[in-house]
Amino acid sequence: MHHKTLLFLFIFSLISITVAAQIVKPPKGRIAIVADGNSPDPDDLGGTAISIALLRSAGLEDRLVHYSHSCDLVRDDRISEKAEKERHHLMQVACDMTARRWGGFEQLTFYDALWQKEETINDLAWAINASTADDPLWIIEAGEPDIIGMALKITPTEKHQFVKVVTHHPANDNAGDYYTWQQILDFGIEEVRIPDQNINLKVDIEQWDWAKNHQDPRIRLIWTIGNLAEIDNIVNFQKGKWDCSDAGMILFWITGANVNNGLKAGSVDVVKNLLNEYVRHNPELKKN
Repeated sequence: MHHKTLLFLFIFSLISITVAAQIVKPPKGRIAIVADGNSPDPDDLGGTAISIALLRSAGLEDRLVHYSHSCDLVRDDRISEKAEKERHHLMQVACDMTARRWGGFEQLTFYDALWQKEETINDLAWAINASTADDPLWIIEAGEPDIIGMALKITPTEKHQFVKVVTHHPANDNAGDYYTWQQILDFGIEEVRIPDQNINLKVDIEQWDWAKNHQDPRIRLIWTIGNLAEIDNIVNFQKGKWDCSDAGMILFWITGANVNNGLKAGSVDVVKNLLNEYVRHNPELKKN
């Protein structure tokens, strides 16, 4: 290879690493994610896989202290009992398989919020109890708010001032079966609201061909999990789309949240760059 080409590649690599380092500037504290996915909308499959991979790519996997899915506690008539049971299993696979293949989450249990309700609430409550001014808890509301409310209810009021709930869509806020959004706010937590992430992260499926055809199997895995939502026949609004909209809240947090001017409008390109940089510098050397 020509020495000028080698020099260009070396400089490009340095620039990419520098850009990634500048993007990753999270606020202090830990992060908890409460997702659904057992509801009619299957977008949490892609959102979960991308969220886990983004945290690993940013070197922030040790900051994730709680992850639960299937937090829709009352089944919607738009999804059958059989289909919902299927979704529970798919969401667990999205969590466990992504975490195993990307690595770094060995200390974490991924809970099914409905099937492991008590354990889920207690785990989130533990994270809330550990919160301080110097180590706040950022809860990503990627589904209905009920589990968050139940965990807040059993934790000391004085801890709630150190809890921040990140939300991007009123559809989640207003979908609770046990708690309204106002009741969540009444616990004294801090609301951190960003724009609807569907705008840039629910896109035509062709925009994810880079992942579908990627040489690294970890990225192809993510595409496969997200593609399950497109071929799901429960809803029609995911047809032709690849959706990881809830992961936009992870991007917002990784890039600074409301403390360090985090990205309020995440994009596929930002996701792509962060994931590509990680796999480029961290090749998968062995089977797990």
